[in-house]
Amino acid sequence: MTTAKPTGKTEFGTPSDTEVTMSRVLDAPRRLVFEAFTNPEHLPHWMLGPDGWTMPICEIDLRPGGKWHFGWRNVNGEGMEMTGEYREVSPPDRLVRTESWGPEWPETLCTLVLTDADDDPGRTLLVDTISYPSKEARDAALATGMNDGADRSFDLLADYLRKLLD
Repeated sequence: MTTAKPTGKTEFGTPSDTEVTMSRVLDAPRRLVFEAFTNPEHLPHWMLGPDGWTMPICEIDLRPGGKWHFGWRNVNGEGMEMTGEYREVSPPDRLVRTESWGPEWPETLCTLVLTDADDDPGRTLLVDTISYPSKEARDAALATGMNDGADRSFDLLADYLRKLLD
């Protein structure tokens, strides 16, 4: 039995000097949460961070070795992009991918694991682990406010999943 956290609260951890974990319980089945992370029709609705940002670039080749590319823009025209490659695609339980924010940031390895929360197939425990090449890289990423952006996106994901289930 997986003991889940309460629905609606993102928890962050640093289980090692080079890792960050993000976990959240969502009121939706794993297959739908997996699809929300891997289908370009869904991601622009929730992976946004602060208000005023959009995701005009969402390209996904969902297979091991397949590339992905996401890009965001805000109302002032500022933008950011990230790219990566899928290493493992195991719906609806696991997604392993690399992630790069550009030449000034090191590549990371991200492992998304989805399980039934409290053995309830209608609720999902999401755990995303980001592995950095060094403690310094991990700490630099944390200093950007990534937790706030991730928490905001997970709030939007929870709302979006509710709409899909209605």
